[in-house]
Amino acid sequence: MRHIAPPLEVIGIEGDAIFARAVDGAVQPAAALLDVLRAGFAGFRDRQRALQADESCACGACRAVWRLRLKAIGHYGPFLQHRVAGRAQIAGADVILAHRLLKNGVGRTADYALLTREALREMDVDPARLGFMRHVEHYEHFGAVECFVADLTATRPRAA
Repeated sequence: MRHIAPPLEVIGIEGDAIFARAVDGAVQPAAALLDVLRAGFAGFRDRQRALQADESCACGACRAVWRLRLKAIGHYGPFLQHRVAGRAQIAGADVILAHRLLKNGVGRTADYALLTREALREMDVDPARLGFMRHVEHYEHFGAVECFVADLTATRPRAA
């Protein structure tokens, strides 16, 4: 989380996911969000390598830490903000869509970033120029959602 916030604002931890948002203007230029995501992937990899190198625990989870995969989902759209028990929360159809994009048809054999057409449009970047591959997801009430997928990671650690 230290690698993405700031400039992103962490809204919460939801299971094994960090839910964060970019306040308009917090990442300038908007295309620099890709660098923020890359930094998040790199930070995750560094921590993963450190955990893998730590031999103080021989449990299955610690020995298999190198298998963990990371994905980043990016979407842009309107939302409502409110406070619940003093914590910022966001809601709305586009927030629901972002959550649904976590369950997608992209293969789980590698780390990846999945960004919607709306996110890339807001960032003013050409997905093809960046090497993103087109991917379409279908969700009830949303229909076809055009997305683009790319590997933004550094080299993955190998099994010990």
